[in-house]
Amino acid sequence: MNKLILAITLFVSVLLLSPSTSAEQKITKGDWDIHYIAFPSSFIKPETAREYNLERSRYMAIVNISVLDSSTQKAQNVSLTGNAKNLLGQTKQLSFKKVKEGDAIYYLAQLKHRDEENLNFTIEVQRGNRTETIKFKKKLYVD
Repeated sequence: MNKLILAITLFVSVLLLSPSTSAEQKITKGDWDIHYIAFPSSFIKPETAREYNLERSRYMAIVNISVLDSSTQKAQNVSLTGNAKNLLGQTKQLSFKKVKEGDAIYYLAQLKHRDEENLNFTIEVQRGNRTETIKFKKKLYVD
């Protein structure tokens, strides 16, 4: 299993075992299951960060989005745009890069944040003429 997928899998496993988090971070839009997570970039190993050109920092988060066909669970090739807005109304644009490993496709973006910053994410998922929007909230901490 690839190092980044392993790191994300381990992080998600920790979240699933935590009583204060929901078991699944997924939004279904028609025949798409859109999975999302935002977590501190310091959770990934330095060699994994180098391999994927990701910045590790106490003040940097990674947003990971994957889109699956809800009936086949096959990864979907899409385009993503989005932003994160804090409670003061300051908007941070997200720039996603596609990562393809075998049959898996996921999209990564990084953003700087402050300790205990509440962010409202708005992500647009597009393929062809179809566009779906997801929204989620996340409080990010400096570790």
